[in-house]
Amino acid sequence: MNELRIGLVSVSDRASSGVYEDKGLPALEAWLKKAITTPFHIESRLIPDEQLMIEQTLCELVDEAGCHLVLTTGGTGPARRDVTPDATLAIADREMPGFGEQMRQISLKFVPTAILSRQVGVIRNQALILNLPGQPKAIAETLEGLKDSEGQVIVSGIFASIPYCIQLLDGPYIETNEEIVVAFRPKSARRSTSA
Repeated sequence: MNELRIGLVSVSDRASSGVYEDKGLPALEAWLKKAITTPFHIESRLIPDEQLMIEQTLCELVDEAGCHLVLTTGGTGPARRDVTPDATLAIADREMPGFGEQMRQISLKFVPTAILSRQVGVIRNQALILNLPGQPKAIAETLEGLKDSEGQVIVSGIFASIPYCIQLLDGPYIETNEEIVVAFRPKSARRSTSA
């Protein structure tokens, strides 16, 4: 089976021009390395809030680099320069509204301004593309979900659904570190770990 390929895109005018250090890409990479036990390859990009450049980068990661999953961080608010969702929708074949809904649901547990987020999830060709929040803490919360003091899931993070979605798109079978996030699949879609 082909190796899982993940594209990471941090969208920030100031970080891409060196005004400050990008925190989105390192946070995403660190979380993925903790959460995914299947071998994977990462393609990272740090770009400014320019819609055309975001569109070109997403297309390149899916169409040329063959990424199965592309995660963006930054540029999802209502400000005029926040165009990541617009660029994502412009290159999409289909929208997956449940991902944006769930991310806002999780963030609302922490801040009322979560309703200002325009995060979207889409499919382009064989790939799932998701707009994540910009802050490292919020990135982990939306991917992992919310747990109580005993570690029981209160609100599922979006990553619980990603492995099955990639599987439905004929991508690689993704296994996770269940202490971080449990990948949910119907019984008929599960493989034994020895396979």
